[in-house]
Amino acid sequence: MAFFAIGVPYWQIPYAKVALPDSIVNLWLLAPFVATAFVRAFNRVSFRRSFLVVGLAAPCAILLRVIVGIAVDPTSHNLWPFEVILAGGVGLGVSFCGALLGSGFLLLLGRNNAE
Repeated sequence: MAFFAIGVPYWQIPYAKVALPDSIVNLWLLAPFVATAFVRAFNRVSFRRSFLVVGLAAPCAILLRVIVGIAVDPTSHNLWPFEVILAGGVGLGVSFCGALLGSGFLLLLGRNNAE
């Protein structure tokens, strides 16, 4: 869910107009936040695993565009590692906050969910 919520709007932006991280910072970034909060609060998943797995949706979406872009034009995306790192920072930061919210919900209920 988070992969497509971040990826689909980003993939529709023409490559010449992409400016990371601004291109992925939008309302759709709520998807990994909410997904991480739900995964952490309602599943037996550790804090670390919940925020890492969902948080990696953003760099994976960017990496898919890089792969497709390089297949079409091998001279494009010459700075792709920076694109992936910037998206990773945004995605992991948002999902970390979601995991905090999910953990807070667990504390509110008085449950210890996983680690």
